[in-house]
Amino acid sequence: MRSPKVKIHVPENPIDEVVVLIHGLVRSARSLRKLRKHLVNSGYAAVSLDYPSRSDTVAHLAEAGIPKALKAANGLGDQPTVHFVTHSMGAILLRAYLKQHPDLKIGHTVMLGPPNQGSEVVDKLKRIPGFRLINGPAGLELGTDHTSVPRQLGPVTSKVGVIAGVKSMNPLLSLLLPKPNDGKVSLASTQVEGMTDFCRVNASHTLMMDQQEVIDQTLSFLRRGEFNSIAGEKNEIKAM
Repeated sequence: MRSPKVKIHVPENPIDEVVVLIHGLVRSARSLRKLRKHLVNSGYAAVSLDYPSRSDTVAHLAEAGIPKALKAANGLGDQPTVHFVTHSMGAILLRAYLKQHPDLKIGHTVMLGPPNQGSEVVDKLKRIPGFRLINGPAGLELGTDHTSVPRQLGPVTSKVGVIAGVKSMNPLLSLLLPKPNDGKVSLASTQVEGMTDFCRVNASHTLMMDQQEVIDQTLSFLRRGEFNSIAGEKNEIKAM
């Protein structure tokens, strides 16, 4: 198993706040590089966690990678505020870690396209030959039944903003999901009990982190703990 790696990015004029970025399944830290550059240009130090997403379970990936990212983040100042931005399965890693470490104090978290209630794509494709090879043990844990990892993590307790896409680049996968969806996760499944704010954007699961609207909304939540209702379309948060 390849060890998780972290890369630190420090702005010229830091604001004593650090953002840890956690990518999704079958991706790498490079998938968040455009968003990371905007964060650094806005004064945030950034720690990019690069972990082998197909190599192990959610729990093991979280325990192997997130402590390294936290150590790097906390080393950038005198008790800096540490925020998180996650994409897809990255949110599940963070939630799994926080469940095991409930006393950890963090700032704001923005989750992009998170399968917080799992994904019906996993339910319907996990028995197909090759699914495990492509998605690994963690991918198999992201279904929607009561035994799946996302459904066992409970509510979030820190300030969490969820950004959900409603545009699909994969019409075949979209047929396996309730509408609306982003091609991998349905709008309803992105939501989680305890979240602070929620908004939907016309973006696909795979490329949402590169859209300027998503970047702007991410910065809004990191700064203020809420999304910008003018720049994006906010939804009422439904009871879970």
